[in-house]
Parts: sequence; structure tokens; C-alpha cells
Amino acid sequence: MVVTEIWRYPVKSMAGERLTTAEVGEYGIAGDRGWGVLDRSTGMVLTARRAPLLLFATARVDAAGDVVIVLPDDAEVRMGANGDQTLGDWLGLDVQLCVAGVAGGTYENPMNVIDEADWVAWQGPGGAWHDSAKSRVSLVSSGTLGQWDVRRFRTNVVVAGNGEDALVGGSIRLGTCRIDVVKRIDRCIMVTRAQPGLERDLGVLQTINRERASCLSVGGLVVRPGVIEIGDQLERDQIAPVEG
Repeated sequence: MVVTEIWRYPVKSMAGERLTTAEVGEYGIAGDRGWGVLDRSTGMVLTARRAPLLLFATARVDAAGDVVIVLPDDAEVRMGANGDQTLGDWLGLDVQLCVAGVAGGTYENPMNVIDEADWVAWQGPGGAWHDSAKSRVSLVSSGTLGQWDVRRFRTNVVVAGNGEDALVGGSIRLGTCRIDVVKRIDRCIMVTRAQPGLERDLGVLQTINRERASCLSVGGLVVRPGVIEIGDQLERDQIAPVEG
């Protein structure tokens, strides 16, 4: 399996950027989920589960390592009070753009997808605004994606071929990184949301639930930091994965 796409999503639930090379550290691709939009009224980090409009903004990391958000009207937003006000006016909420820290974010998800009801909340890990402490880098194959657009799943790495589910429980090498593949990633209402060029589609989640036991792509933990580039070959590592 060869790496064909690398994606970074700097702000949780916003559209991201496609890369040709990526530095990978303990918390995943540098800058990935490095920022989040905090709803001051609830204390929760917003996602497109609760605020679907987020998917219509795009975030990138500039040469200085700072985040730049581009809204649908092409307005650029950066960290600071003015940026918070602009984001808040756009979303209709009192928000703050926050850097991920030691403490993880609190997130929400509706258990009833059709009616978007029965919301549950949980605490994510620190270091980056990831949903799970067991997935800092995510990977999916072109065979699994089929005709689906990878942007629906916000996966970091796409490889040519298929069979990524069989990697769970083992260790892989991508470029100069070693990653323990810990889990299959379960999917939620996020994959059904509309975003630029993609319409709302409940059928995506229904198909995943029916045919893939509600999971699509795999997630792992970074054991050896390094660099991933387009064209890198995925290799199974013979070293036993770290427990935990």
C-alpha cells in the first residue's frame, strides 16, 4: 500500500488542507486538530455534529505555524479577540478559537441520527482536539473509500489498495514513522453532513452501519515520530506494538 493523499485538519470540524509531506509527532500530524472553536456558553468544543456550518470554513497552517481560517465569504480569521468576534458573528454563538492544551475537549454526539436527538457527551484526550486517545493518526485505503469522498471522513492518510482493517493490533511504518494501529474508527453523523461540493447524505452512515459494523478507516498511536510523504510505502513492522 502506497501513500496517495495526506490531509491535515488544523481546526476541529473545519475543512482542511492537502499536503505532500507531513511531520508527525506524539499527537499526530503537526497542526492536525491543533485548534478548536470553544462555545463559551457550554464549555464544549464545537464540532460539525452540533454546528454543521463549521464544515464550510477552511483552515490552514501558515509558514509561521499559525492557523488561518477562511470563511465562505473569503474573510480570513486569525487567533485573537477580533477573530473570535468574526467567528462568533458567523456562527451566531459566543465562541473562542483555542489552541489544544493538556486538557482535552468535551464533545457531543446525537445517538438518534435521524432526528438528531439523544445527545451524549464525553471527554477527549489532551494534546490535540482528537475524539479518542486511541487514534492520533488515521488511515484509510482507496478500496474502502470506493466512490466516497475522503473529506467526509477527515482521515489523515489515504493509501492505494485495501485491507487496512487487518492492520489493527499490529505496527506499521510510514515514511520514517512507526505507528501502532490500535482500532477501527467508528462513524457518526459527521459523515452525513453537507460541505462544499458534498450534499447531506444519511445513506453514507447507513451503509457503513450495515456493511462495515459502523466503522471506516483505522486509527493509531505514534511510537516513533518522523515524516510521511506522498509515495511512501506502508510496511508492516515486525516489532510488537506497545501495550496500552
